[in-house]
Amino acid sequence: MPARIYDRLDFMNGLGFRLGFLLSLAILPIGLISLMQTLNLSREAERAREVALLGRTAAAAAGERALIQGALGTADALGPAVLERLDDPAACAAIMRGFVQRNATYVYAGFTGMDGITSCNSGGVVLDVSDTPTFQKFMVRRSTVIAANPNGPVSGRSVVSMAQPVYRDRELLGYVQVSLTHDLLRSTHSSDFGQGTANIVTFANDGSVLSTYAVDDLPLSELLPRNVPLSELVNRPESTFHNATEDGEDRIFAAVPIVPGLAHALGSYSPAESGVRGLAAARAGAVMIPLALWLVSIGVSYLAVYRLVLRHVQELRGQMRRFAIGDRTELPRIIPDAPAELKDVSRTFHNLARILVHDEQQLEEAVAEKTVLLKEVHHRVKNNLQLIASIINMQSRMIDDPDAKGVLRSVQDRVASLATIYRNLYQAEHLDSVAADRLLSDIVSQMSAATAGVNRGIRIETDIQPLTLLPDQAVPLSLLATEALTNALKYASPEPGEDRPWACVVLRLEGPGRALLEVSNSMGAGQTAIEGTGLGGQLIDAFALQLDSEIVKTPEPTRYTISLRFDVHDLPGRSDESRAVVLTSAARQGATH
Repeated sequence: MPARIYDRLDFMNGLGFRLGFLLSLAILPIGLISLMQTLNLSREAERAREVALLGRTAAAAAGERALIQGALGTADALGPAVLERLDDPAACAAIMRGFVQRNATYVYAGFTGMDGITSCNSGGVVLDVSDTPTFQKFMVRRSTVIAANPNGPVSGRSVVSMAQPVYRDRELLGYVQVSLTHDLLRSTHSSDFGQGTANIVTFANDGSVLSTYAVDDLPLSELLPRNVPLSELVNRPESTFHNATEDGEDRIFAAVPIVPGLAHALGSYSPAESGVRGLAAARAGAVMIPLALWLVSIGVSYLAVYRLVLRHVQELRGQMRRFAIGDRTELPRIIPDAPAELKDVSRTFHNLARILVHDEQQLEEAVAEKTVLLKEVHHRVKNNLQLIASIINMQSRMIDDPDAKGVLRSVQDRVASLATIYRNLYQAEHLDSVAADRLLSDIVSQMSAATAGVNRGIRIETDIQPLTLLPDQAVPLSLLATEALTNALKYASPEPGEDRPWACVVLRLEGPGRALLEVSNSMGAGQTAIEGTGLGGQLIDAFALQLDSEIVKTPEPTRYTISLRFDVHDLPGRSDESRAVVLTSAARQGATH
């Protein structure tokens, strides 16, 4: 884990990173001063904007405030007159009707009892108003109430009603109610306020909407903030906040009380009209300007460092990489326009490469000469062994004794196997390794051809997979396979129901560094497995011992198998770890080059 963390942080050792870090420290005080001053100015501007929006909203609702406060005072003033004539509904109604006729501001005035029945009203009729918003709110609050009614029961118009309670000796008798039309409330908005995209919503203390004034007659859902009930704004002090409407438009809202504890106004403004965009730009500038200064400084410094240092280091690194992977087409050039220190490094590398190329050339010539000599030795050994095999073959033709012929043939097979090994050695690309699969295939083919006429048409099957071995393992393995296949061909007989015997040779990897050699032959009915006690069996055990393993014999009713599992030795000089090359300009500790 520490090594991984070190690898991830290794870029911090680069010249570019260190230069950028030092420059960042150099311009940090200037950037902090600029940032603090800009943020202070931004906060002051934001406070001024909030005050301006609150004042603008209060001024826009000033007309409604005057009408509502006047209506509350009027309803309170009508209370004594109602108490004096409460027992004479006709006289009480006449007072209310006369009041409405003399004052064009109101469209209704009347008294409603606790039972919801009003007989003292400007309409001169007896009505049950228990289902109106005003009565229902009054029965809950039992105090001053402001409510909107889209259809007044007497005027038949959309009105806003103000109700004041009426008491007699601490007994609540009902309430006096006066009503204003919504049209009258909307007419109080100043004409210049309607310019732009500002909207006003007046709402009661319980969150119910009293009146709205909107540009382009927008619906109420597009004038209110999303997921913010109006009742939550009642307990807030005068404030502004940013939110979106139900249709997703971003707006700035300002909430102010117009009648404390009873009615409030909510102003809605577009970001451009409220000045939020300008503040956002100022805040962004507070960050972007120091950042731009930092980037410009880093850019100028990087160009200077790249021109003087990095491009020469990159060229020198490229020369080293090409030299490391074996590119010897030309010697690394001495960088002419590099600073004196880098030019000296370039000259040193040039001289080093020249010396190494000369030494490598001498080594390659010596290795080539040694390889030619060694291949010649292998070739001559192969020829000598083939000559011996031919002599043995000639001698066997002159002998009539079958046992003697068999002995000479087995000796000939062993000598031919050795010749095949040396033939593969001098033909191999690497003299320190042998393709065991090709070697074994050659031996099987050679023995199959040599014994075709004396082994009753035996069918030889193979399953030989690619495998590379050291000569020290390839020699005993091939000789062991020769002896085992010789025994298999000797004792093979047809299986029940078959007309031809068979023999099989298998060579495959069973896992990393582990291989299997298996030689089997068919057996006829009633045939007993013969335990070899002669020279062949002794040689097989000896060759298995050279491979640090043991022979496993498996007799079955219709087949006889000997198998050998052995470890595959690593080839010298060809393991991944020993040949790993890290081509990087920033070599880490422990890297191999």
